[in-house]
Amino acid sequence: MKEFSSVDEYIDGFPQEIRQKLVELRGIIKEAAPEATEKISYQIPTFYLYGNLVHYAAFKNHIGFYGFSDFSGDLEEYQRGKGSLHFSIEKPLPAGLIADIVKFRVEENTRKASRKKRKP
Repeated sequence: MKEFSSVDEYIDGFPQEIRQKLVELRGIIKEAAPEATEKISYQIPTFYLYGNLVHYAAFKNHIGFYGFSDFSGDLEEYQRGKGSLHFSIEKPLPAGLIADIVKFRVEENTRKASRKKRKP
């Protein structure tokens, strides 16, 4: 398994069609969570804000989006795994849904961090 040292290196390793989806997804996440930082975790791109926020990874036929479990939005249209959604390479990314999930995770992580700070 190749080890990646940066998100750019990860994205650059894919064919153009998949690279475009990854760049678009990255932009949606950055816009929804501008305070979050990027890193490679589990050898996939990860956004971090008071802990891991969301992860994403490219596969032959889909983009996996990971890191949420309590989000209660309409996810029926998408193939799912435990805490993940699969977005088809063939279809447009659901930008609004992705942004909603990321914002939900920002609130969740911020709340958890705030509670930890208040404990003596």
